[in-house]
Amino acid sequence: MYPSLELSPNLYVDRRVALLTQHGKEAVLGEVLGEALACKVERIEGFDTDTLGTFTRDIARVGNQLEAARRKARIGMQLSGLPIGLASEGSFGPDPVTYMMSYNRELLVWIDDDLGIEVIATVSGRTNFASALVASWAEAKHFAERVGFPQHYLVVRPQHQDYPVFRKGLSDWLAFEHAVAWAMAVAENAQVFIETDMRAFANPSRMETIRLAAQELAIRLTSYCPVCRAPGFARAEVVKGLPCENCGMPTAEIKADLLRCVRCGHQQQIERARQYANAGQCHLCNP
Repeated sequence: MYPSLELSPNLYVDRRVALLTQHGKEAVLGEVLGEALACKVERIEGFDTDTLGTFTRDIARVGNQLEAARRKARIGMQLSGLPIGLASEGSFGPDPVTYMMSYNRELLVWIDDDLGIEVIATVSGRTNFASALVASWAEAKHFAERVGFPQHYLVVRPQHQDYPVFRKGLSDWLAFEHAVAWAMAVAENAQVFIETDMRAFANPSRMETIRLAAQELAIRLTSYCPVCRAPGFARAEVVKGLPCENCGMPTAEIKADLLRCVRCGHQQQIERARQYANAGQCHLCNP
């Protein structure tokens, strides 16, 4: 069993936190975590994070989202010599429920080697992640307007989504028009592939989701284990089995949250306010 820590609300006051990024995340993460923890999030340079994977697919990400975030955090800690590291990693795809909307999942990982803990926070929500194959300036302009250009930057490629040469970071109409004309002239099929630039600084919608993830991380880092007093005592999983209002049998509905300490492993089950599931969710009453 880990010994109990002498903790106070001042645990991270003035502590330096390494953040390896080149896409402007330090402003949002520093603001949210600085206000919540009074820590100092420091942008670490000296490593090209694009070598770990790009949204433009020219460099594939190695490993899953969490593994990539851990790698960034560790590199930042090594470069800075700091015992606390922070990293962010995003992923994009269709809404997992309806598959009709674009979805953004942002993951933050906080590694504190002094305490021997790793705290993870994730937030998911809708985004403007989109692409289109167009054959005219009118079609290109329509797509750009639909995804919130020029506030949200764009990427342009000739011919198809995997063409090796492209122009990214397009943030004004003149540059975008020139890029579309270039791509159309280069493409053998006279078509242009346009997609949203999902780097954090280039996409305000994504940056807002990163902000929400930082707020969730702050909540977790200010929640202490009742046994060892380490920060990061938060929901680790949900417990299903809410009884049916009609027959009382367990359903697939959630009945409780399971809180777990990231340091000593202590667990606590917190029942949700809802006591019964609708009979329509019961496999017996509504087969």
